[in-house]
Amino acid sequence: MDAPLADYYRRRAATYERIYAKPERQADLRAIEAALPDAFTGRDVLEVACGTGWWTPFGARDAAAWLATDLNPEPIAIARAKAMPASVRFAIADADTLAELGEQTFDGAFSGFWWSHVPLQRLPGWLDTLHARLRPGARVVALDNLYVEGSSTPVTRHDAHGNGYQMRTLDDGSAQEVLKNFPTRDAAVAALGPRAFDVTWTAHAHYWVLSYRLR
Repeated sequence: MDAPLADYYRRRAATYERIYAKPERQADLRAIEAALPDAFTGRDVLEVACGTGWWTPFGARDAAAWLATDLNPEPIAIARAKAMPASVRFAIADADTLAELGEQTFDGAFSGFWWSHVPLQRLPGWLDTLHARLRPGARVVALDNLYVEGSSTPVTRHDAHGNGYQMRTLDDGSAQEVLKNFPTRDAAVAALGPRAFDVTWTAHAHYWVLSYRLR
């Protein structure tokens, strides 16, 4: 994770979950929370960029093992303080490389709101890095935002690669430009590579969920 983005999320950790209080998003959140456990029943799962662990107890509910990782200790400390299934462990790991995980492999992976922060020009390479950690037959679920006028933070510019950027303001009044992409279904599926099959894309009003398996 690039240093400005990592610092932004470190500083935002204590207030991050305000985003889940938006009234117009509640129906979506309940639907995704209810559906997520079935994807990982009995699986050994890697969660990438777990943040404050909002999604961790839902995904891990019926998992055999769940390793929730994040680069920053501040959000992990918040996640550790929550009631979690017994299968859950936490570790510091950079989502870009996952190098801190050594030789560990998994048969499931989950990322919530990380895909949109990966630069478009690096997305296929990042997916290769993730898939290298996964065994054949692994189930992968990615969850992220759809752009909804009036609910989403406006995109203020695009770079030469097509990446979008938002200006985010923290409680201390400081502003941070954050890379944030809103892929279409076709663009997301095209990035997966030849190992992906059994692909499904579910579009809610404010979020998308991409689920697939690996050969």
